[in-house]
This record gives sequence, C-alpha cells and structure tokens, in this order.
Amino acid sequence: MNRDVMQGKWREMKGKVKEQWGKLTDDDLDKIEGTSDQLLGLLQQRYGYAREKAEEEYKRFTEKYAREFETDRASHTDARR
Repeated sequence: MNRDVMQGKWREMKGKVKEQWGKLTDDDLDKIEGTSDQLLGLLQQRYGYAREKAEEEYKRFTEKYAREFETDRASHTDARR
C-alpha cells in the first residue's frame, strides 16, 4: 500500500490501526493523519521498537489490509458506473 493510499484511506484505516496497536490513542492517530513516517515513529515510541522492527510491523500490517482497502475502492468505483 503506497503512502497516498494510506493517507487517502486514513479515516477507514484508523480502526484497523487501533486494533493492531492498541497502545496508540485516538489523539495519536488524529495527529499523524495517515503519514507512515509518523506512524513508524509512534510504534517506536509506544512499543519500544527499533526502526527496523517498526518498519517490519508496518509492512506486515499494510500487506494484510492492502487488498481489503483496494477491493473497497474498486467496489465503490464499480458501483458508480
């Protein structure tokens, strides 16, 4: 999932992010607005991850949900036709 998709789908993704990383607060998530670098920083801060571990966790998360959000976007596009 690229950065633009992450930011574009942020409102929908926030719930999934919170499920995955419960130590992140709503305020944290509102502040980062889908910016991957800021999310990585928060993962390091809240979970004590090294940068590499944060990147691995982020990659795993985006791979897990990329298909779901891409499918949602495609469904909405098809429905408009």
